[in-house]
Amino acid sequence: MDRESSVAEVIKRELQLLSPAVRSSRALADQLLDPEFVEVGASGRRWDRQSMLSALPVMQGAADDGPQYVPTEMTGTVLAPGIVHLTFETMLDGRRARRSSLWRKSDDESGWRMYYHQATPVPDA
Repeated sequence: MDRESSVAEVIKRELQLLSPAVRSSRALADQLLDPEFVEVGASGRRWDRQSMLSALPVMQGAADDGPQYVPTEMTGTVLAPGIVHLTFETMLDGRRARRSSLWRKSDDESGWRMYYHQATPVPDA
């Protein structure tokens, strides 16, 4: 897979993780999070894979009829074979955050999975 198609695939998967359909389904989210997944959320809380999978269905952005993530300025860079870094911003219920994700591909069977994610709130201007 060339660099461009690797970044495109990771962007597709990141957008899936932001969607209510995936956030509300532990089985779908499970396919996209790396076994060693860690997140530092906009709140400053540190999440591991199991705590994130448990919390996603009840977090904001998981309901079709509630606030949903609106991502912008999503760009990606291949850092090394099997490692892609994405950066972007989101708006959710009037709150903006800058985000950074590391995705890794350990094998072709599981494909690209989010290894690390960090969200930093953007203060009101």
